[in-house]
Amino acid sequence: MAETGGGFLEQLKSCIVWSWTSLWTLWFFVMLFLVYILRVPLKINDNLTTVSMFLNTLTPKFYVALTGTSSLISGLILIFEWWYFRKYGTSFIEQVSVSHLRPLLGGVDNSPNNSNTSNGDSDSNRQSVSECKVWRNPLNLFRGAEYNRYTWVTGREPLTYYDMNLSAQDHQTFFTCDTDHLRPADAIMQKAWRERNPQARISAAHEALELNECATAYILLAEEEATTIVEAEKLFKQALKAGEGCYRRSQQLQHHGAQYEAQHRRDTNVLVYIKRRLAMCARKLGRTREAVKMMRDLMKEFPLLSMFNIHENLLEALLELQAYADVQAVLAKYDDISLPKSATICYTAALLKARAVSDKFSPEAASRRGLSTAEMNAVEAIHRAVEFNPHVPKYLLEMKSLILPPEHILKRGDSEAIAYAFFHLQHWKRVEGALNLLHCTWEGTFHEVSVYPKKELPFFILFTAGLCSFTAMLALLTHQFPELMGVFAKAFLSTLFAPLNFVMEKVESILPSSLWHQLTRI
Repeated sequence: MAETGGGFLEQLKSCIVWSWTSLWTLWFFVMLFLVYILRVPLKINDNLTTVSMFLNTLTPKFYVALTGTSSLISGLILIFEWWYFRKYGTSFIEQVSVSHLRPLLGGVDNSPNNSNTSNGDSDSNRQSVSECKVWRNPLNLFRGAEYNRYTWVTGREPLTYYDMNLSAQDHQTFFTCDTDHLRPADAIMQKAWRERNPQARISAAHEALELNECATAYILLAEEEATTIVEAEKLFKQALKAGEGCYRRSQQLQHHGAQYEAQHRRDTNVLVYIKRRLAMCARKLGRTREAVKMMRDLMKEFPLLSMFNIHENLLEALLELQAYADVQAVLAKYDDISLPKSATICYTAALLKARAVSDKFSPEAASRRGLSTAEMNAVEAIHRAVEFNPHVPKYLLEMKSLILPPEHILKRGDSEAIAYAFFHLQHWKRVEGALNLLHCTWEGTFHEVSVYPKKELPFFILFTAGLCSFTAMLALLTHQFPELMGVFAKAFLSTLFAPLNFVMEKVESILPSSLWHQLTRI
């Protein structure tokens, strides 16, 4: 998920280091190229005469080969960066900089997944979470019991590498801590969450369970190995038993030091995740009232863990029960300007307003007599929802085909619209006339539509492409117009080194000649 301001600054710091390193490398090649190719003696002092004589013996072919090699190396880096980006959805150089340079610069991981679990910083955490763009889908499906069905039928993967990579990061954030290496089962699971191969993850989970009753191992098996919701629920119940024991033990020790506090935070995340998924299992198996009770109890027990967005699960379950008064009560609490919005909140509010007038709404009658107050409120609520996410109406009106929702959604993007419509289309169809009212009003809002997932090219791919093109151009121009390039380079170097020559002349005039002679021999 998105990082807080501290994490962003650390990433920015790492990127700046890499950028300056790359720029200075480029500068070195350019200066070496210009000095070599044009044989310009930089006469700062007489000791450079030998160097200038050596450079003057080099032929233009050497300089063309030098710049051509630089261009080739840049091109190879560009190809590798592009391949890595297409496969894993991120820049290799940026990933290395964040992983290895950040610790050297004193960076720490201040992601909201860690900070939001702290009860004392709820206000600042809420502000940081509201700035997130990519969120975990609150209603995400089970990989083994639901997503894999698509793979069995079509032979294709339902999730992108980018989506699964984000999920792997979430799992490592929520289900691991610094003290895992002290417990063999947790140490195995720490490696399992980083494993890309699903079968390797499942094997690691079984290995961890042979050592201990590990809650996170049961979670992984419930998510990825169970082929039905019933099997997943059974595994989550076993995870709940193990997770509650770990939570009670760490709760007693949380104030004994930073490590114990981190372990308790991890155990809290694990327990909340298990209870939420158990509630989702009950909802999928038709035990909706039981699911509603479990969600309400969970929200009361952990009221500050808002980053899980459990209220969106609760809204969907209450709509299934047609408990519209309870839905309105939940919206009154979470549809607040200080809280981050979502398609679920905005469109559910619009659905409730539409429900009051949609059964008797007629566009022809409304055009003759005008809109009533209730109709105006419903239309404004729909416009407000469409302004937040303009992609949703086409899926609700079945003008676009639905696909399986991803595990992560882009707020106000197409992926959020897919996730919302996938679970809420049935609730709109249940309210008579609601889709008709939506169809009559949504097109009058505004449209500047984005598509998800649309990933911007990382800076380092663009930079490497520019570096490759620039060095290739220098090699070509040097080969074709060596004399003309010499004129330009001499003018550039004379301008560039004018301040340095001025300083050196001043130094020579101030320092005794004998002292300067001794310094130049060092």
